[in-house]
Amino acid sequence: MFTGIVQGIARIDEVVSLTGLSTLRIEFPDKHLHRVQIGASVAIDGACMTVTRQEGSCLLFDAMQETLDLTTLGELKSGHKVNFERAARFGDEIGGHMLSGHIHTTARVVGIERPENNCTLTFELPEQWLRYIFPKGFIAINGASLTVGTVSDTGFNVHLIPETLRATTFADLVVGDRVNIEVDSQTQTIVDTLDRLGYTRPAG
Repeated sequence: MFTGIVQGIARIDEVVSLTGLSTLRIEFPDKHLHRVQIGASVAIDGACMTVTRQEGSCLLFDAMQETLDLTTLGELKSGHKVNFERAARFGDEIGGHMLSGHIHTTARVVGIERPENNCTLTFELPEQWLRYIFPKGFIAINGASLTVGTVSDTGFNVHLIPETLRATTFADLVVGDRVNIEVDSQTQTIVDTLDRLGYTRPAG
């Protein structure tokens, strides 16, 4: 499990692509490699990945075809930067909201506004996932726990403070980029339960 509080930014050192499998060699800040073990879980842009090997300051992860198809990991190349979070341990503070690291879908950046000391990102989301997005609700974007701003018929936006931009890769996003989305599990359960009971979400 993860908290959605991004711990830092890592850099893709190398991607080795084989049929149905890619191995990601990712360089991490040394201070975040303490007591890393083979088999440990690390969220890479929100996707839960398993450490297969350590080589100095680099950790290696294998991404199978299903992961490459459902996330943005298949688009990563040497030099790209990613958000990361090591798995939560018992007793850790939950500063965001609980995440599984299982990506539901991807969204595309369709708008970026940068008023002074703020940043608003607008995303287009596949229709079947919009039913789980509510104003002021939780959502995880590239592994970061964020609060939804407004919701439209095609997507939603989020408002970012300077600290979030500093601690994540969001400052590098441009219109057209894709991001990984994990919807809030509690919201998903409530919506699906109400649907089974015959309730529908009000229009508008």
